[in-house]
This record gives sequence, structure tokens and C-alpha cells, in this order.
Amino acid sequence: MEKIIELSVEHEKNIFGGLDSHIKKIEKSLHVDVIARDGHIAVVGEESKCEKAIRTLEELKKLSEQGNRVTEQNVNYILDLVKSNEPGSVADLDKDLICNTLSGKPIKPKTLGQKNYVDAMRHKMMVFGIGPAGTGKTYLAMAMAIHAFKNDNVGKIILTRPAIEAGENLGFLPGDLQSKIDPYLRPLYDALYQIMGAESFVKNTEKGLIEVAPLAYMRGRTLDNAFIILDEAQNTTPAQMKMFLTRIGFGSKVVVTGDLTQKDLPYGVKSGLDEAVKILSPIEEIGFSHLTNKDVVRHPLVQKIVHAYEKNEAKTRFRNERNRPLSRENRKSYTAKSHMKSTKRQEKPE
Repeated sequence: MEKIIELSVEHEKNIFGGLDSHIKKIEKSLHVDVIARDGHIAVVGEESKCEKAIRTLEELKKLSEQGNRVTEQNVNYILDLVKSNEPGSVADLDKDLICNTLSGKPIKPKTLGQKNYVDAMRHKMMVFGIGPAGTGKTYLAMAMAIHAFKNDNVGKIILTRPAIEAGENLGFLPGDLQSKIDPYLRPLYDALYQIMGAESFVKNTEKGLIEVAPLAYMRGRTLDNAFIILDEAQNTTPAQMKMFLTRIGFGSKVVVTGDLTQKDLPYGVKSGLDEAVKILSPIEEIGFSHLTNKDVVRHPLVQKIVHAYEKNEAKTRFRNERNRPLSRENRKSYTAKSHMKSTKRQEKPE
């Protein structure tokens, strides 16, 4: 069958992409043909697939009409939503402006998962943002912290992360104490410079209004009226996580971010983030936002890499479960079942 939507020429180029790359992706993914005809787009194919293609094009049209440049990430994400029949519109995310970077670029959630994460930070005192690399966990938390600071909702921003090397031993680093810990905190500085600007960051740091420090510096403190972000929380031990969570004072908001698939702790050491999620889940005042590979907003290749690793880890878990030695009770049950099957086979008449 054939379905048609109106599309003005000014938005056609944006939606079709360079060399029609976006339309080719939609055609290949949904097995339809898309044809442009004098301000209209015709979609030809099976009815159910045509409807999904039309919904995809309608979403891209709304994005374009709102003044956005349609990217490959937009197309991939909308296709994922359409294929899984998930409700919600990506175009609605465009209205949720958190703040602007120093260069004037708006910071907004780009996926429904990110939108839920941002909403949780608005309404909960403490939020755990858990998900793979590239889902905007730290960046969105940083944007929310700067927005709250500029609006005088908090008097201070505190950014911390455990100083653990990512699978390497860097040995003894030169310089004073600040020089030694700076490499571990560099990702936090990068986000702050981009959103706030180096000059404003230095000025507020000198006044003590913005603090970037390793997690060890948090012991013994009570943090009142502050927006506190614990980054790379998967590398905390249970003792460190408990220490951090019990520092929280009145008027503070806390965001804990981490990726449970990228732990750099020594072998056999339990992650404090793992334990905190299990222990604190029943507490209503704490929000848990689980982002997935669908929420990756970096280069599309990053999404494919994350997805490939998730598939491999799922296979490994299945293989380990299958090869795990049986307990004594299960072994007895398994032996009894095998014996019954063997007896039935022997009793069958020839």
C-alpha cells in the first residue's frame, strides 16, 4: 500500500540527509520505499511497515520544524522507538531546556531515557544514574548542577570521583597534591569548562563555591545547601559509598553516576554502586534512572560498540550459568529425573 505525508521543500533536505542517507536508513530498516513528490512524501510497502515509516518521518518533521538539524543519532533513536512500539515523542524533548553552554548551544535531553533521568533529578533529593558510556549521565548532572547554582537553588557545587586508574598503573606522579589528582578529575573539568567557561569556573573555585575533589576528601564533612555529584561510582567500595551517602546535609541534592560494566576495582572487590542499588531501592525518596544503549548520544559507532559488548556479556552469563556445578539438592533431583527417563525408555515396547 501507499501512504503520503506533506513535507515542504525547506525541511526535505534536512530530513533526507546528505546523499539521502537518512531516508536510505529508514527504507533499509523498515523495508519500504520512500519517494519525494512535489512537497509530499509517499511511502510504499506493507501496511504495518508503512505506518512505522510514517511515524518516523512525522517525528523527524517535527524536529526539523523546531529548528533542529536532523542527525543520524535522531534517526537511529526514532527507528528504535518505532520498531519497539514505545510511546512518547522525541519532538517533545526539544522543549525541555536545562541551560546553554558558553557558546550558546542548548543542553536538552535527547532521548526518553535521558528525559526520565532529568525529571528524576528535578523531583528527587538523591538520584542514581546508571548506564553505559555515552548516555550523558555526568554531562546532564553537571548541567543540572550549574542551572541550580545560577538560580541560587544551591550555594555550592561539589564534584567528586574515586581516584582509581583505569586498568593501568601510573606510578608516582610529579607535582603537588592537586597536580597528582587532576588527571583523575579531568573529565569533570572538561564538562565544567564547556558549560560554564574557564574564567567563571576559576573565579567560583577561588571563592570556594565550586569544588572538584577526590572521594577521599569527603570523609568527616557535612555537605549542606550543595549540589553534589559522585561520578564513576562503580569504582567505589561499599565502605566508600556508605561514607559518601551519609555526608548529605540539609538543602542538598545528590546525583550518583556509574556504569556497572566498567569497573576498575581490584579483582574480588565488590562495587559500592552494586550494593547501594540493592539496599536503597525500597526508599521512595531516592530515584534510580537506568539508561541503556538506546540512550547513547555519542557517535553512532559507540552505540554499536556498547550493544555488541552487552550481547557478548549476556552470552557469557548464559554459558557460565549452564556450566555452573549443581548443588547437592539439584544434583539429586537431576539424577532422579535422568533415572526416570532411562527407565521409561527401557519399558517402551519394541
